[in-house]
Amino acid sequence: MDFQHKELAAGRWQQLSLKEQMGNIGSEVSRAARWQEKDEKLFRGAAERALELFDLTLADPRWRGRLREINRAREVFVDAIYGGKEYKSSLSGLQSYFDQFAFAARINQHGLKA
Repeated sequence: MDFQHKELAAGRWQQLSLKEQMGNIGSEVSRAARWQEKDEKLFRGAAERALELFDLTLADPRWRGRLREINRAREVFVDAIYGGKEYKSSLSGLQSYFDQFAFAARINQHGLKA
């Protein structure tokens, strides 16, 4: 497989916590939302990178007990990039879900209390 995130795919991704992984996926979701209906090439690139990161997360053996949740988030993301027909989802709606992971990861990195 030809990864866009070659360094992450080579093992660095498995060094991140689930919060960090999901927060990074959220960054691509945010980029996709920013470019949706503005620039198809940039939108598709961000969507493809998000899917790649989802797949790397799903392949991480540490999250075996969380696969249903991660798969569901991926499914809702795919629904959102194709117009939200199945779940009435939107990329902007998903941003708040992923922002919570990024926020929690930031708190953990700095030893802060929520």
